[in-house]
Amino acid sequence: MTTRWAIAATGGMAAAFAADLAHLPDAEVAFVGSRSTESARDFAGRLGGEDCGSGTYADLVEAGRRGEVDVVYVATPHPQHHALALAAIGAGTPLLVEKAFTATLAGAEEVVAASRDAGVFCMEAMWTRFQPAVARARALVDAGEIGELLLVQADFGAHRDYDPGSRLFDLALGGGSVLDLGVYTVSLAQDLLGRPDRITATGTTYPNGADRSAAIQLAYADGRAASLTCALASQTPGRAILVGTEGSLELVPPFYHPTRLVLRRNGEEPQELELQPTGRGYAHQAEEVQRCLAAGLTESAVMPLSDTLDVMWVLEEALGQLGIAMAEAPLGL
Repeated sequence: MTTRWAIAATGGMAAAFAADLAHLPDAEVAFVGSRSTESARDFAGRLGGEDCGSGTYADLVEAGRRGEVDVVYVATPHPQHHALALAAIGAGTPLLVEKAFTATLAGAEEVVAASRDAGVFCMEAMWTRFQPAVARARALVDAGEIGELLLVQADFGAHRDYDPGSRLFDLALGGGSVLDLGVYTVSLAQDLLGRPDRITATGTTYPNGADRSAAIQLAYADGRAASLTCALASQTPGRAILVGTEGSLELVPPFYHPTRLVLRRNGEEPQELELQPTGRGYAHQAEEVQRCLAAGLTESAVMPLSDTLDVMWVLEEALGQLGIAMAEAPLGL
């Protein structure tokens, strides 16, 4: 049975995801929504789908209500996820919501509560968790291949010229390094170590107040820890190291969609493992959504909503320590 996807937004992220759906024989783009019908129509045309519907975000929600789509992929700026997710849930349409899930913890809690109350599937689109190399790393840790996990180190830095008019730097659109890049490092640590007991964040900001860089330390009552960094000011290796009592695992850069792992057991030669993703790597999370829907599930065990809430708690606490407050944005649906 073919899963009919609706794509909310027409930017680069939406285009990359839609292109990777072609790798799933049982998936198709059935509707594209945007702020304007012209933008949606143009995007749908570029996808080459003759039967693909298009319209505003309100039209997309109504398409779900009429049963013309099976699931909505939300790729709007972070602060707009909240309103669109609530509208889709109200229409009874399952959701895959880009990270960061929302702009605020309160917004995430509201979406999760609505999803659970309505029994409508919802999942954060943290594609990293579904990469074959990351899944193998998680399995190796769970199997005790590096002993007891003690530390997680991860960095994600990219060089972007400061432009206060760009979404990347506009706080009203969820700009800054923490929500755009830091979310990957925090989600990785959350996946492997769970919710921390204490958070310490330091960083720098741009003239408009958006975070330029951040160092986030996660501490656990039993002594485990995570050291995470993100920045929009400079390119960094993009490496993640998982340190255990009997060895370590390296997610060879870029850790957020790696193709190689290096397993280093104490006293032994390093072992390299190669695991290629399908397409650009976005198909794996879509496959998980379709598997969950076919099984009648309302949450994914790989990316549960409880993890999403814990990640949002860390992100908001880190931003708060940097003196930054985010807000959700209406979509005018």
